[in-house]
Amino acid sequence: MSRVRVVKSVRQKHEASADLLQLLNEFRRMMNVCIAVGIEENVSSLKTLSLKSYHRLSCGILGYYRLCAISTATGILRNYRKTKKKNPRTRFPYARKLMLTTCYGFKIQNGLLRLPVRPRQYSYVRLNNHTLQVVSGLSVHSVTLTPDSLTMSYSKETVEIEPEGYVGIDRNLDNITIASTDGTVKTFDMSKATVINADYRYVKSRFKRNDSRTRTQIFSKYGEKQQNRVQPLLYGVSKRIVEEAKTGRCGIIMENLTGMRRLYRKGNSQSRNYRARMNSWSYGELQRQIEYKAGWEGVRVIYVSARNTSKRCSICGYKTLESTQRRLWCPQCGTIVDRDENAARNLAAGGLRFSPSGPPGEAMVEEREPENATLILKVDGGKLGPTDPTKT
Repeated sequence: MSRVRVVKSVRQKHEASADLLQLLNEFRRMMNVCIAVGIEENVSSLKTLSLKSYHRLSCGILGYYRLCAISTATGILRNYRKTKKKNPRTRFPYARKLMLTTCYGFKIQNGLLRLPVRPRQYSYVRLNNHTLQVVSGLSVHSVTLTPDSLTMSYSKETVEIEPEGYVGIDRNLDNITIASTDGTVKTFDMSKATVINADYRYVKSRFKRNDSRTRTQIFSKYGEKQQNRVQPLLYGVSKRIVEEAKTGRCGIIMENLTGMRRLYRKGNSQSRNYRARMNSWSYGELQRQIEYKAGWEGVRVIYVSARNTSKRCSICGYKTLESTQRRLWCPQCGTIVDRDENAARNLAAGGLRFSPSGPPGEAMVEEREPENATLILKVDGGKLGPTDPTKT
């Protein structure tokens, strides 16, 4: 067994005092100075940016706040450079919201978070009972403050469970299907999240005012409401999946869906409604929640290629044929199985190669494609097809 350090965060609301607001404003100003220096000098390295911008920052601010501002600006500059490679017309980044991130100087005393404002001068934020209970006995690494919220990241060391089996997770638009190597199969209905996304998409489409600033404000407001309704659904499903894996001492196998958004771009011969539905699919957020919850519980997470997970028969590995109502038929062994269940079983079986004691008879048989065959990426999109978005 190996010990790993895992990190989580807790958030609460608060009302910033005048001293804190002044500190947040100064921190934002330092971030923008660092961003300007980074763009002017064309640097995004933490060390180089520190050497070029540290002396330009206000000497009246504590040193570790200056270092944290440089570190935060470094992350913004790296994201900017990455985005600019994809879109050369990307605007220069600029920090508009008041915020403060620090890894130093803070302390929790008598239910209060103490933050230094100036040398030997402190500002205090009262922590609620939930926050105190969560961070009790754990190591708090950093604090992020805005005028109305406080986020604390904390960590612990956990023992990673040696998997005795694996759980394959097939993520689809309207459902999440899991299958374990012991034969158990479960399906979680996610159609409610699809309906919520469709409702807010319709509401935003009714906005006709030709004002980009107002449009941004309206879309941000409804986007936040949409997220607040979808997040609890994802949270509940991810929690149950990790609990299933931990109870069965199983590892979690998921598909590597990097670059999947490219499949649903304009010009891919897909309807506008279909592309909108697929691009509102929160597969990445579900993956993030499963990953951090599994890490906290010591459950191993492994990613495998998404190629042919739905096409290959989970019994014999032969290429299946489409049947009715999202069911597959294998001409080799005669198996008829649900498409999502078949993919989840293939993912679980694919995890056996990570186990030295896995039975060789349960590994998937790979049917080789011709050498000159073109690889076409494809991902299940729930029960909707790209050619007929209304068909169920």
